[in-house]
Amino acid sequence: MTAPGTPQEYLDWSENGVPASALWRSANKAPAPKRVVPVDDSITADVAYRLASQGVALLWTGDFRNARQILTALEHRTKPRPDKTERTTAELFYRYRQNRSHRARILGLLLVPLEIGNVIGLRRAPDVRAATVDAYGSIAEASVVSLHEVLGTIGAHQWRTKGIPVTALNASIYPHYGTFFPVRSEYVDLVATAPLAAPQVAFDIGTGTGVLAAVLATRGVQRVVATDFEPQAVASARETMSQLGLNDRVEVQLTDLFPEGRADLIVCNPPWIPATAHSLLDAAVYDPGSRMLKGFLAGVIDHLEPNGEVWLVLSDFAELVGLRSRDDLMSVIDSAGLRVIAALDALAVHSRARDTSDALHAVRANEVTSLWRLCANSDRAAHGLN
Repeated sequence: MTAPGTPQEYLDWSENGVPASALWRSANKAPAPKRVVPVDDSITADVAYRLASQGVALLWTGDFRNARQILTALEHRTKPRPDKTERTTAELFYRYRQNRSHRARILGLLLVPLEIGNVIGLRRAPDVRAATVDAYGSIAEASVVSLHEVLGTIGAHQWRTKGIPVTALNASIYPHYGTFFPVRSEYVDLVATAPLAAPQVAFDIGTGTGVLAAVLATRGVQRVVATDFEPQAVASARETMSQLGLNDRVEVQLTDLFPEGRADLIVCNPPWIPATAHSLLDAAVYDPGSRMLKGFLAGVIDHLEPNGEVWLVLSDFAELVGLRSRDDLMSVIDSAGLRVIAALDALAVHSRARDTSDALHAVRANEVTSLWRLCANSDRAAHGLN
């Protein structure tokens, strides 16, 4: 969905010698392609791949199902080739990221028209109205979108309709498109089981779907303020609270990092990989330059009540691939005037940790998510640290 104040971009092309134009839309904030050519069922996968590799966007005018077949062929051509070279973990991760970037760029260049009323104007196109309203809002002007992204909206809508079961809440939540689905239960379970005193006020920074804020409220925290700087996440978290009957306990605010005031407990599960995000959803995982992590730690003491606790929930994936060391993390914590009280660990149980075909399987299988219990250095006595 286009954010308020975002400049609109139009794509221009020529079809049978007639100039044409349409609004570019991308729920993942992908840049508009510079060159567009109309194509139909006569194009081959090899030609499509060659054009996309040159940065040419392909506006499909033929049968929708044939467009999906071309997209599948492009996916096949962007799969990494078998590599028997012995590489370090850092090199494997770099190659993985290169391939992900290449794949996203190629697949994002097969385009389809999204017409007024959220209708794809192609033969045998499915009904995508509900799914695309979630992602783009109601379409009131002829537009062009990435087919790969549209298929993602369909999948996300199916998840949203079905719901994501959250064991710690004994309920399901129904995330909005563009928010990171809590399919990794490790971080949720850590917050659900960590020792909790009796905080009156807690902050959940970077709340996403609001699942951690909801867990804190169900554990007895009297007031929780959850924040996020993405409007989709704020809308999703507010809906989560309404569905769970927690509106009287949880307030969701649109802001970057901290709300006003102080809290007894401040929780943050920041993106855990200090690298560039390639899409909106990537931003839940990738944190360029550790901006959020460092910003959170640098400012948290100013919002922490005396004798309060900070819960930093973080995967060690970045450490395993050589992007950050444990000493680096401890140094940032120390520089923020914080001290570690304890660390609670959870082994990876998500599906990717079991995927032996993944080039990074060894890393994912050994990944540990930790809940770091932190306090201000000046609060050492209150936490029995003398």
